[in-house]
Amino acid sequence: MPSASVQASSLIIRLARELRTTLDQRFAAFDLTSQQAGLLIHVFTGQTSPKRLADLLGTDTAAITRLVDRLEGKALVAREPNLGDRRAILVRLTNTGRALIPELPPIFEAVGAELTRGEKSKEVAELLAAMLANLGQDG
Repeated sequence: MPSASVQASSLIIRLARELRTTLDQRFAAFDLTSQQAGLLIHVFTGQTSPKRLADLLGTDTAAITRLVDRLEGKALVAREPNLGDRRAILVRLTNTGRALIPELPPIFEAVGAELTRGEKSKEVAELLAAMLANLGQDG
């Protein structure tokens, strides 16, 4: 029988997969993935640098480029030059993307509430943040 630590790791991996699947199913109504929805929300809150977006979404800049490409194809975001650095771009919401924003956080909230049902959300968040910190990641 695997140790409790191995069992916990396995459950966390399964939880992450199930969480992503559940979120993606809910965001499908808007023709979005959970990662695309997350990017839109972060851009709305002022995080417009692809590098910063990659950090926030836990991915790399190549994946952010693909995400922005898809969202640009859906007319939800646009790239614009970064006036402070001619080599860089910034991501901004289009009017269509901005109109979609009020629909997105409630989905994350509802799934989060389902996930932590019967548990204290703050304590769950603190435990997960501590686990990330144990691995040297930002919590």
